[in-house]
Amino acid sequence: MTAAPIIALDLMGGDAGLANVMAAAEVASERYPKLVFRLHGPEHRIREELAKCPRLAATAVVVHTDNVVLGTDKPSQALRRGRTSSMGMAIDSVKQGAAHAAVSAGNTGALMAMALFSLRTMPGIDRPALAALLPTLKNDSVVLDLGANTECDAENLVQFAVMGAAFARTVLGLEKPRVALLNIGEEELKGTDEIRDAAALLRGAVLPMHFEGFVEGDKIGQGNVDVIVTDGFSGNIALKTAEGTGKLVTGLLAKAFESSWLTRLGYLMSRGALRALRAHLDPNAHNGAVFLGLNGIVVKSHGSANVLGIANAIGVAHDLIVGKVGERILQDLANFRAHRPAVPEAVAEA
Repeated sequence: MTAAPIIALDLMGGDAGLANVMAAAEVASERYPKLVFRLHGPEHRIREELAKCPRLAATAVVVHTDNVVLGTDKPSQALRRGRTSSMGMAIDSVKQGAAHAAVSAGNTGALMAMALFSLRTMPGIDRPALAALLPTLKNDSVVLDLGANTECDAENLVQFAVMGAAFARTVLGLEKPRVALLNIGEEELKGTDEIRDAAALLRGAVLPMHFEGFVEGDKIGQGNVDVIVTDGFSGNIALKTAEGTGKLVTGLLAKAFESSWLTRLGYLMSRGALRALRAHLDPNAHNGAVFLGLNGIVVKSHGSANVLGIANAIGVAHDLIVGKVGERILQDLANFRAHRPAVPEAVAEA
């Protein structure tokens, strides 16, 4: 592969269609002039849209396919007949070394299954994890796992912590991110055996992170930690709850400002702050979930993302490529294994 970052883009995923994804690629090309795309989808439609995207057209490679993974397809169906789809071919571009990363706004379950089947997990990683950025009162925080693994042991959680910290260092630019395990309390004896054992390992680990112990669900939004580690069951619930709370807050504010002429006047006086709030909570501003732990970078965009949202997901892929996140994870895992702390018997037997 060349020195320029190359991204394989699935043009057939997402709710708004091919034109929306290509417009996002044009925006990303303006942000990152060295970025090169492999565009996977129907060639005649791609050529039509490239006429509207001069910067993208200058370097893009078109890879034709008429096959697409549908939103209703089960992961097993995608594995059986999705290899020649735009999603499958984008992932295969990474496997074959023709691209550094794949980005898709398509079916999440299918993307996860196909990426795992094709790329496999990195040495030292038992399971991949789905990680994403979550807005807080301070800066964005990384949360993982968000649904790839419903049940996890202590080793899985430690590996997620290593991967999440590498993600935060790469995308958020943090030298030693603050890492915490999501738990039902902050006390050392709270939580399951798996969580307590993982905490014991992380407290004594030699890793480029500050382990902060446990964080409760109501503290996630405060932004006091940079990486929040949990199993996919709890992580998915936490993410959906946070997204729902954001919609609830903006919805209640909208109703309140419509209740009388005084509240309408209040809206006129505060609409600048409200626009800032809406922008901060907008999922498009934090778009781009990553399957960490694979032998290659795969980024999942929201299916409902707009042009800027998909461009942001492409930006996440770009940062992971340039920041060499895979090399960071492997190096951190090697350091952890070389200085692996023992789990105290009191913790293991509690």
